[in-house]
Amino acid sequence: MSEIAIAAIVDGGQAKAGPPLAPELAPLGVNISAIIAEINKQTGGFSGVKVPVKVFVDKGTKQWRIEVGFPATSELIKKELSLEKGRKGGEGEPQVVGDLKMEQAVKVAKAKAAGSLAKSIKAGVSEVIGTCVAAGITVNGQDAREIKKQLDAGKFDSMLH
Repeated sequence: MSEIAIAAIVDGGQAKAGPPLAPELAPLGVNISAIIAEINKQTGGFSGVKVPVKVFVDKGTKQWRIEVGFPATSELIKKELSLEKGRKGGEGEPQVVGDLKMEQAVKVAKAKAAGSLAKSIKAGVSEVIGTCVAAGITVNGQDAREIKKQLDAGKFDSMLH
């Protein structure tokens, strides 16, 4: 079996039979429309978010399979806040681009749980808050580092079930 793997980042539920996948798949003689339809079916739950996918094609049999990865935490946060981008790099004071509520942080952590190395929801929420620091996003109207301290101290434990 000589299998080829093609990796791409697609918009969840909105992949198209064009770049980046079609130019890689066309020479393999597979049904591109069927592959795109399956990708859209499998990524539909991540609509509006960039999702990593891999298409594996057996060159001999033309059989294919798809593996869908998990979106980056920053992508899920941006979707939750309806942001196009996180903080822009530059000099001076950090730019705040949005405010994530703790309930939203928990929601993102739960959505990411299967693709995360976090051993608990609390650890997952900690990862989400850490991502907020880098992205210029406050949590509950405060610097994300302060909220992380409160999380570690147990202030939000009642929300983490």
